[in-house]
Amino acid sequence: MIITGFIIDNTLRNLTIEFSADANIANTQLSFEYLRISADENSAKKNKAGQIQVISHKKNVLLAGIESVAKHGYRLRFDDGHSAIFSEEYLQTLTLEYERRWQDYLSDLKDSGHSREAMIDFKQL
Repeated sequence: MIITGFIIDNTLRNLTIEFSADANIANTQLSFEYLRISADENSAKKNKAGQIQVISHKKNVLLAGIESVAKHGYRLRFDDGHSAIFSEEYLQTLTLEYERRWQDYLSDLKDSGHSREAMIDFKQL
């Protein structure tokens, strides 16, 4: 087993992943936003033009919980109602490739004209 524990910090919106000593990876913190936008990578939806849709407006997303899913990994549940299963290998990849993946995401957001900021819902009275 590569992962030995998780620490959810809703104040800083980070998940600390504790790796075993033989994994050769330091314990690391990943933002909930990064995990949420990475959750759809395997099941990415394409728009009518065949391009993968950029996940946006997830800056303030919270991690509602983590459940072990036997040999498959861990189900991360987010407060926006989304959940996804992350294998240990995928979490390790997200840790090791954080800088490149985050910069790619920011670039894709900019190119698409979307934002990280949460949307404000207006209701007519």
